[in-house]
Amino acid sequence: MKDYNLEKRKYVIGGVAIAIVIIYIIRLFTLQIMSDDYKKNADSNAFLKKIEYPSRGIISDRNGKLLVYNQPAYDVMVVMKEAKGKIDTLSLCETLGISREEFDKRMETIKDRNKNPGYSPYTQQLFLSQLPAKTFSILNEKIYRYPGFYVQRRSIRQYEHPYAAHVLGDVAEVSPADIEEDDYYQPGDYIGKLGVERHYEKQLRGEKGVQILLRDAHGRIQGSYMNRQFDRRPVPGKNLTLGIDLKLQALGERLMEGKIGSIVAIEPSTGEVLCMVSSPTYDPRIMVGRERSKNHRLLSKDAWKPLLNRSIMGRYPPGSTFKTTQGLTFLSEGIISPSTPFGCSHGFYYKGLHVGCHGHASPLSLVPALSTSCNAFFCWGLYHMIGNRKKYGNVQNAMNTWRDYMVSMGFGYKLGIDLPGEKRGLIPNAEFYDNAYHGSWNGLTIISISIGQGEVDATPLQIANLGATIANRGYYYVPHVVRKIQGESLDTLYTSRHYTKATRSAYEYVVQGMRSSVLGGTCRGLAHYEFEACGKTGTAQNRGHDHSVFMGFAPMNDPKIAIAVYVENGGWGADYGVPIGGLMMEQYINGKLSEASMKKAEEFQHRRISYGSANR
Repeated sequence: MKDYNLEKRKYVIGGVAIAIVIIYIIRLFTLQIMSDDYKKNADSNAFLKKIEYPSRGIISDRNGKLLVYNQPAYDVMVVMKEAKGKIDTLSLCETLGISREEFDKRMETIKDRNKNPGYSPYTQQLFLSQLPAKTFSILNEKIYRYPGFYVQRRSIRQYEHPYAAHVLGDVAEVSPADIEEDDYYQPGDYIGKLGVERHYEKQLRGEKGVQILLRDAHGRIQGSYMNRQFDRRPVPGKNLTLGIDLKLQALGERLMEGKIGSIVAIEPSTGEVLCMVSSPTYDPRIMVGRERSKNHRLLSKDAWKPLLNRSIMGRYPPGSTFKTTQGLTFLSEGIISPSTPFGCSHGFYYKGLHVGCHGHASPLSLVPALSTSCNAFFCWGLYHMIGNRKKYGNVQNAMNTWRDYMVSMGFGYKLGIDLPGEKRGLIPNAEFYDNAYHGSWNGLTIISISIGQGEVDATPLQIANLGATIANRGYYYVPHVVRKIQGESLDTLYTSRHYTKATRSAYEYVVQGMRSSVLGGTCRGLAHYEFEACGKTGTAQNRGHDHSVFMGFAPMNDPKIAIAVYVENGGWGADYGVPIGGLMMEQYINGKLSEASMKKAEEFQHRRISYGSANR
């Protein structure tokens, strides 16, 4: 009789045997093909692959003055598989000037894959960075005593001057997120963290090289493998030339000492940023070496936020500088003509609404309205535009038309400057006000935006770009701080003209108004300069003391510089904005300050503004 239980047992045993064979095959395939651990182990016994780091590209100003360069530095690297149990730990700690506890902590951190992604015991890992020269010399003589430990030569950044920290940025060790994002990096590598160093990281860093060294059976280096046939030389990073003028930048930073705010200057014909001052600032030279982390921590805790680049991150009401955009829009849309008069009886009064103004002639047309910075004129202009149902059908269409003009002039969105962290500012549209007022609003409801107040805000960069656009009579280049990249062309974003919706003739009238402001209006503090300056002041309302704002360009018919000055709580635009703007324009156009201007610059350098805790 057939034993069915025995028959089933035979199949079960056969199935188990086949499963075991399959598991072994999969495991062997994984170890030999999919995993490179054994290959690394074998390679590490015969070879040492030593990374050779490229020199990082240097950075110069527009006149060739060196801003950032490299200095040699030395890191201690360890191959954990070679070092385990084979070194005199106390001797190594004494040589490096560290405690045994610190040694153990560093070794544990290296092996922690959460802190050190991609860790392998067969490859070099960073143990200690940026050795002092004296320590390096001592270690180099004893390195043979410490199997698995090597000295890696690389370079660290040095900043030649105490200026332009927010533009230049800095370099620090990569984070786990950096490594995860780009497999070029490994623990201990350096990466640009802020400014130009960050935005142009791939151009500046270059390409790593590798040197393959041959070991003997005892792990001792015997020389290069195959006469360096398989070595790869490092490719240096590309040098950058900035549009920044170092002398102009230095003057701007001195003028803004003791003040909170920004200065941005642009070359209208190219969009190159000539200076970018954010105050308070810091010395970029403190952000290098082993003290960087401590100094960065102190700066980040500072209540005055010196790490904040207010030029591109600060969002402010543009104040009366914004009236130029309104004149351009009203003329181009046919809401007014150059001779259209509006009355001003110390302000705009209509249906119980009052927007104040200062004393000047009345009625007046666009050019004198810009010259005297009349609030009423631009309030009436916006009221007539938003309420023009014959032309636009309803307030929503009128509002969105207005919005489109502002956006075309560079407001409401990021301009696209080649620096990280730029903010977009705010330009409201019809949907914004429909949500805010449940669909029930008109020109009177939003009248304050016509004078750069209310819901409108902008960055100092956008205000300076407005100056460049007016200087060009209707177009701008996206502002950029890098003028030239070694062996590369600039992105077409920075070499293409961006035209606004306003007409050329409208710009000519606005230029006349800004020149009139210098000759006898709110910017008359610029009238004594030999060059023909054009300007527009702003006094932006604030919860505390008003902000002092200036936007202008010079010379009028051959513009070399457009500038925005924003001093928080500085009062009238003529108090700080105009004189600082004038000194900056003189420095750039003439290459130096006159004796009288030097005295004036010294006065402003030492003039401080008292800020309360509310401004921090």
